[in-house]
Amino acid sequence: MYHAVDHEPAAATRRLSVSPEAFAAQMAVVADRGFTALTTAELAEAWRSGRSLPARPVLITFDDGYEGVHRHALPVLTKHGLASTLFVSTGWLRGAHDEGGAPDTMLGWDQVRDLAAAGTEIGGHTHTHPQLDQVDERRLWYETLRCRELVREELGRAPMSFAYPYGYSDRRVRRTVRAAGYAQALAVGNATARRRQGPYALERLTVRRSTGIEEFERLLEGRAIVRTFAADRTLTKGYALVRRTRAALRSAGRYGL
Repeated sequence: MYHAVDHEPAAATRRLSVSPEAFAAQMAVVADRGFTALTTAELAEAWRSGRSLPARPVLITFDDGYEGVHRHALPVLTKHGLASTLFVSTGWLRGAHDEGGAPDTMLGWDQVRDLAAAGTEIGGHTHTHPQLDQVDERRLWYETLRCRELVREELGRAPMSFAYPYGYSDRRVRRTVRAAGYAQALAVGNATARRRQGPYALERLTVRRSTGIEEFERLLEGRAIVRTFAADRTLTKGYALVRRTRAALRSAGRYGL
């Protein structure tokens, strides 16, 4: 899971960004070690149909829609013949539907079309990037449907894959994403995707500015994942309890309990 690919990202995105040089080196490792990159839709369809996957499958995904994905990542992916999935927050993209609030320079719709034409799967990532498990039903439907409608309007094809902003979801969110027409969805989890996770809770590994090439190689090979993300897992468990409590209090307030 990538976010921004840039030499000088904004402070808000720096930790979850990678430099163009680091990204190029990482994709060279993917190609040199014989991995086959799939789109999210291709992986999900293979699991649904029971079709065999290639020997070394990998998903390369980008969240949000930062401009560096077109400027820096696309040429590298094209060079190595690697497929990828870009999950866009439509209200952050530059152009007619821009609602502001983006933390860094974002893609324009013409660049998104370039990526799609090059074989990148374009998925949904809501309209304005809220924490979906913390919003009410009306906002939840708006964020999922508005995103899907705009991608279909701009690209001529509705997105079939979705990624939860911040990786946050619950049963209500997953049910809504499915009802909105998405066939599969990705979380974070910092674990490898497994069929048993189900099509609406597939997990990913975070690649950060601090991810060195040796650590990247270990993650790609599925080694030392638990140790690498131990601190993240501890924080995630604690924050999950806080989030559930907040959601319950809001629900109680709405119903006067």
